[in-house]
Amino acid sequence: MNLTADPIPKLVRAITVPASMGMFFQTMYNNVDTYFAGKISVSALAALTFSFPVFFLVMAFGSGLGQASTALMANALGAGQKQQGRVIFCQSLLYALCLSLVLTTLGLILAPFLFRLQGAREDSLVLSLQYMNVIMVGSFFVLVQAVLNAELNARGNTKIARNALIAGFFANCVLDPWFMYGWAGVPAMGIAGLAWATIACQAGSCLYTFSHVRRGPLWSGMGKADFVPDWSMLRQVTGQALPAIFNMLTVGVGIFVIQYFIGKYGEAPVAGYGIATRIEQMLLLPAMGLNYAVLSLVGQNNGAGRLDRVRETWLITLRYGLAMMVVGGVLLWFTRRWLMGVFTQDQEVIARGSEYLGIASVTLCSYVILFQTVVLLQGLKRPSFAIWIGMYRQIVAPLLFYNLLAVVLGWGLWGIWWGITLITWSAALMTLGYGRWVLSKARV
Repeated sequence: MNLTADPIPKLVRAITVPASMGMFFQTMYNNVDTYFAGKISVSALAALTFSFPVFFLVMAFGSGLGQASTALMANALGAGQKQQGRVIFCQSLLYALCLSLVLTTLGLILAPFLFRLQGAREDSLVLSLQYMNVIMVGSFFVLVQAVLNAELNARGNTKIARNALIAGFFANCVLDPWFMYGWAGVPAMGIAGLAWATIACQAGSCLYTFSHVRRGPLWSGMGKADFVPDWSMLRQVTGQALPAIFNMLTVGVGIFVIQYFIGKYGEAPVAGYGIATRIEQMLLLPAMGLNYAVLSLVGQNNGAGRLDRVRETWLITLRYGLAMMVVGGVLLWFTRRWLMGVFTQDQEVIARGSEYLGIASVTLCSYVILFQTVVLLQGLKRPSFAIWIGMYRQIVAPLLFYNLLAVVLGWGLWGIWWGITLITWSAALMTLGYGRWVLSKARV
């Protein structure tokens, strides 16, 4: 594929379809964990929900570093600077190695406090720690995998990541019950077994992806000197990565804020929200796959000075994403209670999750506008706006809206559900306006 010359619609489909398939299996992977946690207890389901924001902090660094590396490598390749792309790749790997050590240490120390802050008590606190203490050990694989995928994404290759995620899903289906219940010399580990299964799958994905990256153009000619810290390049990677990382971190903080308010109403709403968000993520997968196309195509065409193709990419992917989410919202409205019943038979958990999904059906389109415009800015090497919109959407507005609707007006959980929708739509419209202004200014 030639990302700076081939027709945009063709390239969007070629990049998006494998990426969406891979993300589908990644989400299904998480749903397998949720399914087996439900076999243990409602407290185990709540434990996964409490654990997610903590692990999300690791994922935030991986995603931010991966987005930054993709954007910088894509711009370098679009400008014909292969050596520059190779240096960016190597320095990003150094980042991943150092970050994994820091985040694992901090995660193990801070996890108990963060779980209690969300409202975890007694059984759910113990189970959360059993799961998270194991998961944090695997942060190394999360961060390295993000950089390896970035090298492939910069070239528009999303098939390798798709294959790794599909294989990881099927492996997880086998390893989850094996490690949870015990068999063939492996002791029964309960919820910790789900975590060990995750680490095993992540390690396998890293090895598979690396085997393909090392055959790519950026690996060719690479030597030890490329891995010596280049402070000038590290500053450049840092400047691009920090806004993306901070934006993702605000999402993690936002999850803490949401679950802080939901936790006041008991474990069942927390468990229901945890299941519902996984269902919501499944419907968002096609739009999330479009993000890969936006980042790769915008990065390379911006590097090549083709702003006309940058604008075309953004508009086409927005149209595709909005059309899919309209259909997804209708399907979600009519199937929400049945979907909740797939994961649990607890009627209160089903009821609370169904309430959220009903309102989420009108929120899906806002995510398309928000995410794709933020990724557009990342590809243009203008990532700083993500910091401000992230702070608004995840911290400032939630503290205002949730208190006003849930507490002051007395809407309870309904106030939180509607607050999420109002905040997301307002953030999406602000981001859309800024994205249009940036493109207009770039054309001038």
